[in-house]
Amino acid sequence: MRSPLYEVTGVIEAPVGQVAELLAVRPGPVGPRTLWLLDGSYQGTVHGGPERFTVRSEGHTMTVEAREGFVAVQGGWWYRGEYLLQPHPRGTRLVHRVFNVARRGRWSVPLANRLFIGYGDNLRTTTRALLARAGTHFGCATHLE
Repeated sequence: MRSPLYEVTGVIEAPVGQVAELLAVRPGPVGPRTLWLLDGSYQGTVHGGPERFTVRSEGHTMTVEAREGFVAVQGGWWYRGEYLLQPHPRGTRLVHRVFNVARRGRWSVPLANRLFIGYGDNLRTTTRALLARAGTHFGCATHLE
């Protein structure tokens, strides 16, 4: 795989096994027990499994790959977001990477995304919010690295 366009890391002060269970993907309507990563931000239904899923909503389909400690969400013509869990002295490190996976017109991805101006800041903001959701779920501290 190519190098990521962006990478943001943060820490959830909870054991890796607990965080991995929270990120587990299961068939059913998108929600906290089926696709926690997208809960509240995406309406749709998760199909398939156990390691490859399709998420369908009106007018949009994306692929989700999942295994213990790893979830990848790929949709549209260029986007792939990967979430990797790693042990950390204070609990769990969450690594969020964004890749350009366009098969054609890779050069046009930055143009279609306004040269990614502000994208890194937005990714840090959304990752911080994701960490905060995990912190609320586990009753623990979280922070960006």
